[in-house]
Amino acid sequence: MKDTETRLARVTAQKEQIRQKYQGISIDTLELIPAIPQENLFDEKQEKRVAVYARVSTDDPRQTSSYELQKNHYRDIVSRHPQWTLIEVYADEGISGTSLRHRDAFVRMIDDCKAGKIDFILTKSVSRFARNVVDCIGYVRALASLSPPVGIFFETENIYTLNSNSELGLSFISLFAQEESRTKSEVMNASIEMRFRRGLFLTPALLGYDKNDNGDLVVNEKEAQTVRLIFFMYLYGYTCRQIAETLTKLERRTKKSNVTWSASVILSILQNERHCGDILARKTYTPNYLDHKSKKNRRDRNQYRRENHHEAIVSKDDFIAVQRLIQNARYGYKGLLPKLQVIPTGILHGYVIVHPKWSGFRADDYRLASLSIGKPPAQHSAKRSDSQSGSCNLQGYEMVRAQFFDTRSRITLTFSPKQIRFSADCVRKFQTHYVELLVHPDKQMFALRPAQKESRSAVGWSKTENSRTVPKQVAGCAFLPNLYELFGWNPEYQYRLIGIKKQNAEEEIILFPIKDTEILIPVSLIADTDDQTVIKPPGTKNNVSAYPMEWRYSFGEPCTLLISEAQTPPLDPVRNWNTKAKGIPYNPEPLNVTDELEIEKTIESMLFSMHQEVCHD
Repeated sequence: MKDTETRLARVTAQKEQIRQKYQGISIDTLELIPAIPQENLFDEKQEKRVAVYARVSTDDPRQTSSYELQKNHYRDIVSRHPQWTLIEVYADEGISGTSLRHRDAFVRMIDDCKAGKIDFILTKSVSRFARNVVDCIGYVRALASLSPPVGIFFETENIYTLNSNSELGLSFISLFAQEESRTKSEVMNASIEMRFRRGLFLTPALLGYDKNDNGDLVVNEKEAQTVRLIFFMYLYGYTCRQIAETLTKLERRTKKSNVTWSASVILSILQNERHCGDILARKTYTPNYLDHKSKKNRRDRNQYRRENHHEAIVSKDDFIAVQRLIQNARYGYKGLLPKLQVIPTGILHGYVIVHPKWSGFRADDYRLASLSIGKPPAQHSAKRSDSQSGSCNLQGYEMVRAQFFDTRSRITLTFSPKQIRFSADCVRKFQTHYVELLVHPDKQMFALRPAQKESRSAVGWSKTENSRTVPKQVAGCAFLPNLYELFGWNPEYQYRLIGIKKQNAEEEIILFPIKDTEILIPVSLIADTDDQTVIKPPGTKNNVSAYPMEWRYSFGEPCTLLISEAQTPPLDPVRNWNTKAKGIPYNPEPLNVTDELEIEKTIESMLFSMHQEVCHD
């Protein structure tokens, strides 16, 4: 009880002391130093360096009058104030106010303010200065924080930003200006949508075309020759850079009359569907009206296509072929649009040649190509016997699978999602550094045969180091997704096949049965599994080997053949295997692309004609 009374007394004494302190002292004992009066914008006694900012949002000639009137109006205002000095009229014409992109005059004016060249800015309204709330308030505060501060006078709203009570009103007005821009943007988008729905498309200037009195595209034959040359050169295997260099040397003119070409300009011409007579509207769109950054339209907005809208310069099939070549360019393929090649005869009947640098084919295309030539003709071979005199009959026994033994000294091929790897023993079976890859979707077989380096389907699978042939990793991003789908493989795993070399006189191939596949599962994918059947072998680093579940009940396949015949799948030893048989083309989506010889002749003729024009000029 006594402690409580003591604490209350102490608190009461502290409060009384504070009251005595804040009674203050007499004002007569203080010296008052008055503040500098708040700046009066129109005080004629103060010299000011004035900047004028004017802007119109479009470059429509009808707005030129507004643009000029703004500049003349503010020149007159400055001239009526003797103490004001006009530094410059900063003007942006045909530029939106919702962002600072391309507002070069505005940015230069702000830099001059920071450099101390300007005392205050005069402009018509908040919406002329900025239609973005963040930009408007941000720059007002930044200029006010300079030393000395720079103010802005908005004539329409009668707001001077260095007045202490200006920011609240300015915030509301700039918000309304931004909302007005949003509304205008929505109205404009709705208008464009209605135009497109009625087939009224925008037709900007395009190389190869002029516009007639109705605004329709009509072919400009001189420019069209340049367009045709670009398409034919790309179809023939030239790169965009090579085409650009050629046109620059020939002094061909772009649509803007430039004679210097770039690879990006060539690519934009190759990708423009209007050159084949079609129109695709709204290929890009602007998701944000504040920053005006366009974005590729990936079905985010409605698109409208009209075929045969105007006269074509190149055929539609040539245009489609070029688009496929462009999509596949990252894999290094150059030349005319390839076709799947399927072997029509011999031991490789029905096998499809894998194109190592073309991603345009699908897994179904390989299946259809293999089926397109039908079944092989019936062959009559000598009847096999399950037993012969002097041989050991292994009927009732099983041939142990090779995967259960060390495979390092065997013919193996390992698939991963992005590349394939051959074993050293595999690449030493052929006396060549190049092979062709073949697949039979129905038989679930993969095969290799020797190839010439010049072949478009050849794969460099080996190299020589220290007089020894060693394997090379083969990039397969273009074709491996199809093989994984054909074989029903998991794209997260690797798969190792054991191969068998078959030779008949000078003919030789290597076969890889898909059914006897060893699966290599990354340790990271099974490290946290709760599956008790998964056992990580000791010493495992990157992958764990896995085999089909049915293998647990047997050592291998039943030995129904003689030991001399049990090593490999039976092949007819009598007939000519014809392992070098050429493939016949299979085109799942036939395109009537201009013939290679015709393209070559046309390019030569065009280049000669254009060169003559340069010489005569």
